[in-house]
Amino acid sequence: MTSTPATDRRVRLLGEPVDSYPDRAPEAARGRVLRITEVGEEVLHRPCRTVEEYGTPELARLVDDMFATMYAAAGVGLAANQADVDLRLFVYDCKDDDGVRHVGHLVNPVLDPPTEDRRLADATEGCLSVPGPRRELGRPERTVARGTDIHGRPLVLEGTGYFARCLQHETDHLNGMLYIDRLGKRDRRAVLAEMAEQREQVLAARVTRAEQLGLPQV
Repeated sequence: MTSTPATDRRVRLLGEPVDSYPDRAPEAARGRVLRITEVGEEVLHRPCRTVEEYGTPELARLVDDMFATMYAAAGVGLAANQADVDLRLFVYDCKDDDGVRHVGHLVNPVLDPPTEDRRLADATEGCLSVPGPRRELGRPERTVARGTDIHGRPLVLEGTGYFARCLQHETDHLNGMLYIDRLGKRDRRAVLAEMAEQREQVLAARVTRAEQLGLPQV
């Protein structure tokens, strides 16, 4: 991630272009690094509850913690159930294929139905809840996600390329699905075997990164 603030409106904050933005979302400085849930934990394998109460200190604190947790894990998106919270909410800091950086959060996201002429793009995909391995997965190269911010104001996020993949991946999480659930049985078993081998190293790297970023860990 570049340390130079954007000055050419190459950053979109909550879907809107901004003239400049820091290296990391300011929310992270207020947050704590939480443990990320892993494949097999129940909270990841059922649909999350709809957020019904907006503008609460608890919801704002959750977003702060989720940004801190995402950065410590070197991720580009994090869903609430990955922080062991059963709510339809995710945060993101992700570039699209044109280099535009997208930062923000989305509450109660719903993806527009795919169009008949949708084009699929294959790319490698990983997951912070499946620490380590990555696999190629086809997803629509464009998507539109609709929801609100934490205060209940409507948001529409349009994504292409890698950002579209991020929006779909995080919404999948909130529907109780991991990316490995979209793989064939053989690939899924191979991913889980690789995860078992790589997990400890990946988790140790997250602790080190949190320390380097000066983020408190729970």
